[in-house]
Amino acid sequence: MKTTKNLNVAVAAAILFTSLFNFNPVQAQTPVKNIVIVHGAFADASGWESVYKILVKDGYHVSLVQNPTSSLAEDVAATNFVLDRQDGPVVLVGHSWGGTVITEAGNAEKVKSLVYVAAFIPDAGESTLALVEKVAAPKGILAPDAKGNVYLGKATFQETFANGQTKEKSDFMFDSQIPLTVKSFTDKITTAAWKNKPVYAVKPSNDETIDMGLEDTMYKRANAKVTQVKGGHTLFMTSPREVAAVIEEAAK
Repeated sequence: MKTTKNLNVAVAAAILFTSLFNFNPVQAQTPVKNIVIVHGAFADASGWESVYKILVKDGYHVSLVQNPTSSLAEDVAATNFVLDRQDGPVVLVGHSWGGTVITEAGNAEKVKSLVYVAAFIPDAGESTLALVEKVAAPKGILAPDAKGNVYLGKATFQETFANGQTKEKSDFMFDSQIPLTVKSFTDKITTAAWKNKPVYAVKPSNDETIDMGLEDTMYKRANAKVTQVKGGHTLFMTSPREVAAVIEEAAK
């Protein structure tokens, strides 16, 4: 009788533990093998080729979103289209403006963790512009054109956005840049995924595009596990292995 009673107590305790911590042993053992990357403003997803190759070699299925940077809603829609094609759980990665995108798109059920790479992390009801306005304006951003498109100027492009790139690479990136619209800057987050998902962040040692103090504030607010990597704003191109390592950590 005593043995049966002890067994019942043990079973009840196990059920209570599982309920309290929502522990699912099958889910816990399921590895994340799908990586979805959302590029930022002014440069498309092709800059992530080196990180892509490392992740694929290590056994991951990697998809890159070619988001239009035309509005938050349209970029989230482009991201959701890619997420819908994944066959299992996903690590969602965002660079720069892409951080704003994954903050909204990351609410998708398939997304298990978020990785912000030199990225914005707005809160619900907050826009990217609201974050930028808290600090000194970034160098080199030109006034919007007649269609509401924002570009980076030539004079400071390598110093700020393409810091660490060769002049040849910087020139190519400048001439192939894609604009960010004013609407994208001012669109507000509805639901911040980082409040309910594990968050990892990569902070450049010398970011000249996003204020590094602002990065610290955002990463702390999101309770992110931060890894500092040597490089500038496009460090995923100059230090791909270190950036890939953080993404793989998030997948584990």
